[in-house]
Amino acid sequence: MKNINYLKGDATAPQIEGNKIIVHICNDLGGWGKGFVLAISKKWSEPEKAYRLWYKNKADNDFALGATQVIQVSEDIFVGNMIAQQGLKRVNNIAPIRYEAVKSCLSKIAIEASKINASIHMPRIGCGLAGGKWEEIEPLILETLSNNDIEVYVYDFG
Repeated sequence: MKNINYLKGDATAPQIEGNKIIVHICNDLGGWGKGFVLAISKKWSEPEKAYRLWYKNKADNDFALGATQVIQVSEDIFVGNMIAQQGLKRVNNIAPIRYEAVKSCLSKIAIEASKINASIHMPRIGCGLAGGKWEEIEPLILETLSNNDIEVYVYDFG
């Protein structure tokens, strides 16, 4: 089992050699415009375009909570769009994060990472606009990625 590596820096600028997948949480409403996605869109246009097209054609694909989409943005960098946020705001004081969807997404990312021998890079996913708690997310990362010997890097900006 691997430990989670905590780094100071920008998750859109991975500090490791080899193939890398940058993962982040997306909502299930097709919205892209706040939070970490802004940093992604500033560097690459492909993840947003792919997400919007995925949402637009959702009647004919797997767009739903728990689904993932991996987009190659450079020779060795991929972005993983993970749908694990239901809606945009708290409803009845329940945060939009869906932990079961996070687990499902990370399990799928683990398979993709194993195929291309990639490390995983992320901010503290699900803890910003999605309203999640890191003490709930971290065990899911350990279970799905670290226990499968996938290197994980979590970036704290600054």
